[in-house]
Amino acid sequence: MGFRKKNKSPPVLSHEFVIQNHADMVSCLAMVILLGLMFEVTAKFAIMFITVQYNVTQVLGEGSCWILLLYSVNFYQYGPKDAATVVFYLLIAVILHALIQEYILDKMNRRLHLSKTKHSKFNESGQLAAFYLFSFAWGCSILTAVRGPSICYCVKFFYICQIAYWLHALPELYFQKVRKEDIPRQLYYICLYVVHITGAYVLNLHRLGLVLLVPHYLVELLFHASRLFYFSDENKQKGFTLWALLFVIARLLTLTVSVLTFGFGLPRTDNQGFSLAEGNFNVLTIRMTCLAAICLTQAWMMWKFINFQLKKWREHSQNQGSKKKTTSPKSKPYKREPARGGATNGIVKSDDRTSPRARKAKAS
Repeated sequence: MGFRKKNKSPPVLSHEFVIQNHADMVSCLAMVILLGLMFEVTAKFAIMFITVQYNVTQVLGEGSCWILLLYSVNFYQYGPKDAATVVFYLLIAVILHALIQEYILDKMNRRLHLSKTKHSKFNESGQLAAFYLFSFAWGCSILTAVRGPSICYCVKFFYICQIAYWLHALPELYFQKVRKEDIPRQLYYICLYVVHITGAYVLNLHRLGLVLLVPHYLVELLFHASRLFYFSDENKQKGFTLWALLFVIARLLTLTVSVLTFGFGLPRTDNQGFSLAEGNFNVLTIRMTCLAAICLTQAWMMWKFINFQLKKWREHSQNQGSKKKTTSPKSKPYKREPARGGATNGIVKSDDRTSPRARKAKAS
């Protein structure tokens, strides 16, 4: 990882060199962009990478439908320059990723002495838990804040950072040397996040996206925090039970809000029609496409969740069955022989290896 001190440096520009020093390289590139602010010639280009663009002043029309809160037009629009802003904060995400890995997760891994498989999952959960915690707190602050130009800036900046983070996760698969068998699983959820968040940003469904992301991030935060506690102590599994309950509730909440928004709310608003210049996409085709995408994603997540729970239930049943066999009482077998009188009552242990003459003398 970046920021590490190595005794033996690999060849320059080799794969190992790039992996070990990628955070330093990215830091230099981000520093070059920041230095561009110091010169008048380059300032207008550097500012495009650092601050959000397309600030416009719009007068919001009044509406009687409550669903307008989920589909209001912001004071900030989007355009091609947003790609430069996403690239810059993608670089920042790579640097923060390396800092968390180097100064927090690696130190914890040295104390826990995890296997290679658990080590990879521990790093993944540690990074995602930090991101979900930050995004959940940020999303809650936006939803509870008073609406105005400043909150519109925060909403756009929130989406820029979200897109940048999930795009940065793609090169991190290479930088973190993720195992080949884990790459398809991580690619699935990374692509789903990029598509859904970018779709909400482009279609001006900012408020709806926040309402759906905040509870989802809370559930995911609980899951990865529970997995971190599980890796530190395998007896700590109560968090997974709470996660399973909240996971189902979050799926139902997502479906309910989506159906109410796309099926009943947006069709009744005044801003019907398609206008790319105004950022209005309130037509039946787009509404049904968005609703279908959300429903299919939630169904896929529930299918994976059910299969995961069934697999864990089978493993638990097998472990319980094996424990019952190993904990059965191990008593020494007895065999009955013809009574010879005396206190033994004709019962001797099968492991009594004394001769018949000795047993006769003992009985007499």
